[in-house]
Amino acid sequence: MEFRRPNTLSKEERLYCRKDISELLASGRFWGGYPIRMCARCGNGAGHSRIMVSVPKKLFRRAVKRNLLKRRLREAYRLQKGLLDGIDADILLIYSSREVMSSSEIYARVGALLEKLARNCSKANGEEQA
Repeated sequence: MEFRRPNTLSKEERLYCRKDISELLASGRFWGGYPIRMCARCGNGAGHSRIMVSVPKKLFRRAVKRNLLKRRLREAYRLQKGLLDGIDADILLIYSSREVMSSSEIYARVGALLEKLARNCSKANGEEQA
């Protein structure tokens, strides 16, 4: 029996294979806008959602700030991934603002994007089953 802790972000939940990333970018759909964009593809076949986070070096030259924002994005996803229960999707979160946002602002924006993704993926799954 597999025991999964709900508030962790294991390696299986991260999107890291080059083939999977190129499939996501080729066939994924973009949502959101400023300051966080999301590219997502429903039905990855893994049985759970996988995530990748990007903060462009063009916007933040210092690695310290890039790593801070990536950590905040991953944390916001980790705390709200329960919104995607039963949905297997590949997700790419892209930070596109030049200002460093607070954790609470990032948490709210990521939550709104995940809710939108959950609605759209459940509609797509409902249409496939019908």
